[in-house]
Amino acid sequence: MTQPTNPADLHRGTLPTSKEKNAVQREVTRLLDELAPERATTRGDRVPLPIQQHRTPNGCILQAPAAALSVSWYADAADDTRLGELQVVQWRGVVSRRGAAQRPDAASVVRQQVMHPIENPGEGAFWRADDGTTYDTAALAAHCLALLNEEIGDTAPA
Repeated sequence: MTQPTNPADLHRGTLPTSKEKNAVQREVTRLLDELAPERATTRGDRVPLPIQQHRTPNGCILQAPAAALSVSWYADAADDTRLGELQVVQWRGVVSRRGAAQRPDAASVVRQQVMHPIENPGEGAFWRADDGTTYDTAALAAHCLALLNEEIGDTAPA
């Protein structure tokens, strides 16, 4: 992680090109593949894992027994001159997924971070958080897992 070196990269005045959009989509896919790889369909029962990985077309949910982390990519940002935004949400409890019945003990948001792709990535950094911290895709995946592990530790019975 490094701090931003060029504040001008935080926002630009032109529309993103197709090449830039495709590069960002590749990085989003790399991040999601690291966090929750797409699974092949199998006929038998899956071995239960301590952290369940649920993949959606534009994100993923990592669900532990009492904590979760969701990562969602929004390609259409509120500002047309941006390439989109990645939302990382740390949850306490069990997150209801799309199409599932809502649980009576709904999960609560612990922390939410918004990441934006860096327009002209240098030194391998590709993502910038709203606080200015930059990450490459592997470091962002590690950061996401650290957030989940932090919440798992906070919710573990004493």
